Amino acid sequence: MKSMVAYDEYYHTENLFGDPYPELIEFLAHYPKKGKVLDLGCGQGRDAIAIARMGYDVTGIDHSKVGIDQMNKIAKVKNLSLTGKVGDIFSYNECQNYDIILLDSMFHFAKKDKAKEIALVQKIVSQIRRESLVIFCIQDNGEKVSILNTAIGFEGKLKRLTDQKFVYTFKDQESGHKSETNYRMIVVQK
Repeated sequence: MKSMVAYDEYYHTENLFGDPYPELIEFLAHYPKKGKVLDLGCGQGRDAIAIARMGYDVTGIDHSKVGIDQMNKIAKVKNLSLTGKVGDIFSYNECQNYDIILLDSMFHFAKKDKAKEIALVQKIVSQIRRESLVIFCIQDNGEKVSILNTAIGFEGKLKRLTDQKFVYTFKDQESGHKSETNYRMIVVQK
């Protein structure tokens, strides 16, 4: 029997994390070039579905088959230009095929994962084409943003389009528990 990925259990609650950040949707709604988006760590597709509805061609990669299956089902029913694939974002090597790379809540820079996550940021930045964007949505606490900024700046060839602070409010639908977290959306262009 195949082992279950950690998030598979959580994703039995559909739309677990709710709606995408309004700040992200507003940025992409006003971005003049609708192109190909890669949502790495897309989960159930909260961002990918909304972005595809705006006219972008979206591919989502996540290790949770449950999340990908839910997203693909919605994409099919809504006839969206959205394809979900089960895979490891750390070994994905086709970032150059996309106009926009999205990494929403993917980096925590915990001691055991810090080097691996920094390496992923640097790999993405080195793989993307000129004029491509990378959008990071990250918790704005501890040293996370500072570590991300250092990782992003390793090439010194990126233009920062946005560095926006916002508050993400999460409400657990079952328990009613509500929490607020400071976030940052950082958008860079090669």
